[in-house]
Amino acid sequence: MSELSVTGLRVLREVAARGTFTGAAEALGYTQSAISRQVAALEEAAGTPLFERRARGVRLTDAGETLLQRAGTVLDELDAARQELAGIAEPATGRLRIGAFPTAVAALVPRTIAEFRRRQPGVRMTLREGGTPNQLKRLYSGSVDVAVIGFLPGGQVTRDRRISLEHLIDDPLLLAVGQDHPLARRRAVDLDDLSGESWIAASTDASDTMIGAWQWADWRPRVDLIAKEWTAKLGLVAAGLGVTLVPGLAADAVRPDVALVRIRSGPASRQVLVATRSGQERSASVALFSELLHDTATLLRAELRERVTARR
Repeated sequence: MSELSVTGLRVLREVAARGTFTGAAEALGYTQSAISRQVAALEEAAGTPLFERRARGVRLTDAGETLLQRAGTVLDELDAARQELAGIAEPATGRLRIGAFPTAVAALVPRTIAEFRRRQPGVRMTLREGGTPNQLKRLYSGSVDVAVIGFLPGGQVTRDRRISLEHLIDDPLLLAVGQDHPLARRRAVDLDDLSGESWIAASTDASDTMIGAWQWADWRPRVDLIAKEWTAKLGLVAAGLGVTLVPGLAADAVRPDVALVRIRSGPASRQVLVATRSGQERSASVALFSELLHDTATLLRAELRERVTARR
């Protein structure tokens, strides 16, 4: 007879949260067949089915619900023990593992890390850049302690109870134009004033890009030039070959021959959030880093306001 394993319990929790083996496989970085084997081993050890198989996913049986409750307690205790052991192994320094989506690494996160390091020079920090879905997976798996994540308008903020979310800043999407563009000296423009512009984006399908962030306009932007990297997009804008959208958080990284202009009634602000794992007390390092993120965000907001105003 099989025995319950820690990996099996983690799989049980993930399948229950996602409702499908496929979703659990993506979240944990496993193959779907590996998920199926883990569930089969758990059911053999339990001596009863743990999931009802349905056409569009699975649902816990009564036995599965009972095991899930116990599994949550066991896994939380193991995670707590792992953190305590890490503290014993590195008593003089400690560590802080940070995740962030790419735009946040332009200025928000680097400035925060610098201030944190000034205050806590003994703490060893690591940074893992990546998109929001990857950062959430890293939080689930415990490979990062705190993550900065972002959601464009219309995006779904996670409702997973294992993740605690704290609003950090609303990041406006700004119009980037070349210095010789007629709008370069404007502080703000109306959305409809841009209907005839040539746009630069990562795809010809505007709905697949940041440019598709607004879906209530009566027109859709015409994407004429394709560029995936910010360096290329801004180079094309500076040459007067089109316009694009830039997140406010990336304003520090925008070259000086590109002007940033606000769009009235245009792309809504992206939500930027601090994400940590629920169900456990925040470490002093995570609490301090989160506090410093708020301080840095406040400064960046003020700097962005000054920069856009100065472009009139």
